[in-house]
Amino acid sequence: METLRAVKHVGLEGDIVRWNEPEHKLRSYDGFIIPGGFAHQDRVRAGVIAAKDPVMAVLTEEAEKGKPIVGICNGCQVLTESGLIPGLEPGRVEMAMARNRMENRWGFYHRFVYIRRMPETPDCAISVSIGENDIIALPIAHSEGRFATTDEKLLKAIEERQLPCFIYTDRKGNTAVKFPDNPNGAMFNLASLSNRAGNVVGIMPHPERAIFRWNLAPIDTKTPNIHSGYNIFKSLKQYIEKVS
Repeated sequence: METLRAVKHVGLEGDIVRWNEPEHKLRSYDGFIIPGGFAHQDRVRAGVIAAKDPVMAVLTEEAEKGKPIVGICNGCQVLTESGLIPGLEPGRVEMAMARNRMENRWGFYHRFVYIRRMPETPDCAISVSIGENDIIALPIAHSEGRFATTDEKLLKAIEERQLPCFIYTDRKGNTAVKFPDNPNGAMFNLASLSNRAGNVVGIMPHPERAIFRWNLAPIDTKTPNIHSGYNIFKSLKQYIEKVS
């Protein structure tokens, strides 16, 4: 419901759609959001069972048409396990959403974090209306949120093709951060990653849980360049209007 409320708040129309809806209904939409949660109770590992659901074959085809697909938290894990992000080799799982790597603790972790656009990267479906100096304060809530791979060629390709959408920072936007500013130990401080086209995006923080400015900490509401998750959904709206 939070995600649907956020979508409608920026002027989009939306529906909550079940995994077993008919294909023709799914194909009638201009874009898709796979929300946070614990699909199939995160058995085996987060997102892996949901990634095998037949609905993902439909979403893969719709993504190839240029429609935006956004995965939030568990949705990000599903997109990674389905091979849609980073999607350099279609159908291949290229990265892991590994267990959080934190100092003096393990498991589920929840707090507000700060993210910003990766400098000098092209727009993705959720960054169109966000400037490089804008900082966004959002909550995270996960235990397997660490983008990870040991494939050096993949790391180089991600960097060269400018696939990171958002990275973790501190309140001032500094990118050389450690725990807790990087809440899970993700490489490159990755908070969000896209495919090459930029229309398929996974993001681990929850923009739908901080859509309004009053959702933020009082100190952040007084800082002009710190924003809520509103502009992420506004960006999605602009992206849909552009490609539809």
